[in-house]
Amino acid sequence: MKVGLFINTQFPERSNAVDRIPEIVAQVRSARDAGFSSLWFPHHWLTYPMQMLQITPMMGYIAAHAQGMTIGPNILILPPQNPMHVAEESATLDVLTGGNYILGIGQGYRQPEFDAFGIPLSERAPRFTESIGLMKRLWTEDRVTHNGRFYTVNDAGIGVKPVRAGGPPLYIAGQADVSVRRAARIGDAWLIVNSGGLGKVEPLMKTYRAALAEYGRTAAEFPITIECYVGERHATAHEECRGPLEYKYNAYASWGLPGRQTETTFEDFARDKFIIGDVVSVKEEIARYGELLGVDHFIMRCNWPGLPQEKTLATIERLGKIFA
Repeated sequence: MKVGLFINTQFPERSNAVDRIPEIVAQVRSARDAGFSSLWFPHHWLTYPMQMLQITPMMGYIAAHAQGMTIGPNILILPPQNPMHVAEESATLDVLTGGNYILGIGQGYRQPEFDAFGIPLSERAPRFTESIGLMKRLWTEDRVTHNGRFYTVNDAGIGVKPVRAGGPPLYIAGQADVSVRRAARIGDAWLIVNSGGLGKVEPLMKTYRAALAEYGRTAAEFPITIECYVGERHATAHEECRGPLEYKYNAYASWGLPGRQTETTFEDFARDKFIIGDVVSVKEEIARYGELLGVDHFIMRCNWPGLPQEKTLATIERLGKIFA
């Protein structure tokens, strides 16, 4: 079983983003020293008033500190972008990491992002599928001719091929049956984001495994992204991370994702969505998730806007001991 660190590149409006960079580097080094195997980065545009550093420069910068760790987006919003551009940048990141790059991709959902690129939200699924096919050809063929519905390449090839044969593995996010089946059909893994909770993920995992069997394919692994906080004492852990997590999920709700619904307390909201507690209870929850879902790569989000650095580093250190 592996553990990865989800890097927070989102900061409150009045935070100094420049001051956050050394903190991120310290988190990466702490994760590396604690035995974490991977680093993952979020992606959005137009996040005001929340500040957010852009994903590709951040991954390139952090690659120098990763020292053999796998890095990748979690998730790159693919449909508004030209797949030639994504294929070129992915190949470069694969070279920078010595072949330790995974391309985590999803369709996106925020109307302002699509509007800004002049891309109809209704086209995201066909653009997504066409982009994947074109990127794979660009990574593996010297010269490509492609005349698709959305994209055209005329007898041309990218300048640098990925280190990894066939190109970076594609981890595809999705939170609906059709998306999960697509991940089984054309991806190397389904990149689970547990924001909807176990009640939503469990049936989707059954759909995913059934689709893998139907298509005669196997997954590279079964990764899941979870908010995680490991405090010194179980009794106080929820209160210590409540404010930063509520800030983040209130922002998500303003972007159109479901926020707190019928839950009356933070503990109710967090149940089966987040892993929060002390070392003993967190270790038990990790085992429960593994047993229920068969996941084998836990990508832990341990920092949110407003959480003090020392608490993030303590969580990383404690997780390292849990997964040792």
